[in-house]
Amino acid sequence: MAERSADDRSRQIREWLTNWAAAQHEQDGQSRTPDNQSIWEYLSRPPRGPRPALTHNQIATAAVQLADEAGLDAVTMRALAKRLDVATMGLYRYVRGKDDIYALMLNTAVGEISLPDKHDDDWRAAFRRLAGEMRGMYLRHTWLPQLEAGTFGMIAPNSLAVIEAGLAALDNVGRDLDVDEMMAAAGAIAAYVRGSATSAIARQEAYRRFGWSSDDDMRAASGPPLLRVLARGDYPTLARYIVDGSNEDDDEWQFSFGLECVLGGVAARLGI
Repeated sequence: MAERSADDRSRQIREWLTNWAAAQHEQDGQSRTPDNQSIWEYLSRPPRGPRPALTHNQIATAAVQLADEAGLDAVTMRALAKRLDVATMGLYRYVRGKDDIYALMLNTAVGEISLPDKHDDDWRAAFRRLAGEMRGMYLRHTWLPQLEAGTFGMIAPNSLAVIEAGLAALDNVGRDLDVDEMMAAAGAIAAYVRGSATSAIARQEAYRRFGWSSDDDMRAASGPPLLRVLARGDYPTLARYIVDGSNEDDDEWQFSFGLECVLGGVAARLGI
């Protein structure tokens, strides 16, 4: 089959969209209404009424600040309205509910990621940059994994831009790679970053919960029980790591080395 052009793909997507809308209308006899639009479709509608006092960026920034300070559960319509110095019901002029707030928060957080040059053909450098930026985003906003778990499939323009950057980095290699394999490879790298960051966040939460202020506090509390188990000799390779390892507490080294392992696996699998 001949390779489709970008114009051909755009026409195909428009055709799918038209067919989907027709099927929905036939199923329930209704057109797509503001209540079942994404927040980004909803925001694209012409404004009505007086000039808005707030912007959606202001709302998103305030919500992110609340979550950074006290966790995702602290982001309520009442708390957000108080932070913005508006009436709670006044927020509904800008958003339809908390799902819209979450979408705005996700887009704002992901918007902090500095994307690689879309024309750069060094795919490893592009993914190292993306991975580092993503990890920093998660560690700054430790509530993000919780938000993502509750909003799977939510569309956010900045999230799509990150996905596009990853796919483009692989596409720029110029080997006519299979697009499904490209997406799976980019997803594997993102999953590594997300998993590594989530583990770091969980450790931060453990430190907070148990009142540990340093790694020394953690070792003093959890070290003796672990050493008693290892002393029995049932886990010799783990004991070797505990005794001979030199990077147990170096999060940056562990993250970078693990990332290189993933990138090496992608290179071997895709032949790049």
